[in-house]
Amino acid sequence: MKTDISFKRINKLAIPALIAGIAEPLLSITDTAIIGNMDKNATESLAAVGIVGAFISMLVWVFGQIRSAISSIISQYVGANKLDEINTLPAQAIAIVVVGSLLILAISYPFAAQIFQFYNASGSVLEACVIYFKIRIFGFPFSLFVFSIFGIFRGLQNTFYPMIIAICGALLNIFLDIIFVYGIEGFIPAMHIEGAAYASVIAQITMAIIALVLLMKKTSISLKISLPFHKEIPNLMGMIGNLFIRTIALNTALYFATAFATGYGKEYIAAYTIGLNLWLLGAFMIDGYSSAGNILAGKLLGAKDYKTLLKLSNKLTKYGLATGVFIALLSTVFYNFIGQVFTKESLVLEQFYHVFWIVILTQPISAITFIFDGMFKGMGEMKYLRNVLILSTGLVFIPTIFFFDWLDYKLVAIWIAFTLWILARGVPLIIKFRSKFLPLSQL
Repeated sequence: MKTDISFKRINKLAIPALIAGIAEPLLSITDTAIIGNMDKNATESLAAVGIVGAFISMLVWVFGQIRSAISSIISQYVGANKLDEINTLPAQAIAIVVVGSLLILAISYPFAAQIFQFYNASGSVLEACVIYFKIRIFGFPFSLFVFSIFGIFRGLQNTFYPMIIAICGALLNIFLDIIFVYGIEGFIPAMHIEGAAYASVIAQITMAIIALVLLMKKTSISLKISLPFHKEIPNLMGMIGNLFIRTIALNTALYFATAFATGYGKEYIAAYTIGLNLWLLGAFMIDGYSSAGNILAGKLLGAKDYKTLLKLSNKLTKYGLATGVFIALLSTVFYNFIGQVFTKESLVLEQFYHVFWIVILTQPISAITFIFDGMFKGMGEMKYLRNVLILSTGLVFIPTIFFFDWLDYKLVAIWIAFTLWILARGVPLIIKFRSKFLPLSQL
């Protein structure tokens, strides 16, 4: 059967994936907005959320690559009409990633202060980091469990259930954030930054429970662990290994950006936190089309339908670019309003507005890069993705941020580095894809 890549079919996958994709940055943005408007230590707490958020995002992205690896393998088996041959794989994959996440929790928890000192945090900001992290980290295993189940659903060409799970988690997190951070007089005391952390953990646990129920009720996938290991486990682990190294490179860039911003002062790291969360929100909104590319590219590759695969890339490029331009225009119209949603601190807003225009300009560029990134993941091209990110981080991002920091550009240095980094990631993917599949599509 020929794979449908019509506008309707792509958006049927992309729109739920888009909504699901913004759940994680929405959790961080909710924390950022609510904490930024507290009446007690708002700037220090906002800085702490940014620093801890960068570290936890690194952990989630490093280990959350299981989603892309599972999705790639399952979608290729779906394309080849051999789904029944991988019944035991999902349970084994989830068990591996959850055990790994528990080990990370056990190792990182006792060294919270040392971790955030490494990010240049000190004094009251470091104290807030440790308080926030020692609660938030307990949601980490549940996040990875949810990511794994998202991978299974994506491989089965289903983005609807991940959307439902993500909406439930995001709404619950917002509701609990307001109650726990600000408190309810006479009933619940204001817990400030600790309340934001508790809200996130409860939301992540709830998402994990909903994900488990939907997987058991709505699919034939079993979570019963059985041995021996499936023959695709070495391939899966190879993909995860390449994505692991790739994500280390990605988070090296994020580490340098966060460390530099922290070193400039608390107003700078607070402004950087707002900008980063907005950039990530835009990136995850584009991720809807990236996810559609991930799902459909894997299936088309499994079916060896190269002509349709090329057509898919052209369509997704147009849709993604239009989405990126729309986000940029919307951000421009509400330029001043957006900053004031997150904080009323004039010094923080001054630094934020100084660089927000660069964050906006990156959106269309990010759109193209993330779409091809998603397609390469769906096709299992993890080694190439790894090499591109290592080179773009080592040869573009790091030299750029050091050079413009030397010129004393401060936050502008960080966002110039991010912009060139995104370009350096996207261009090689486009060249590689077209050079490989243009000839194959003409056979």
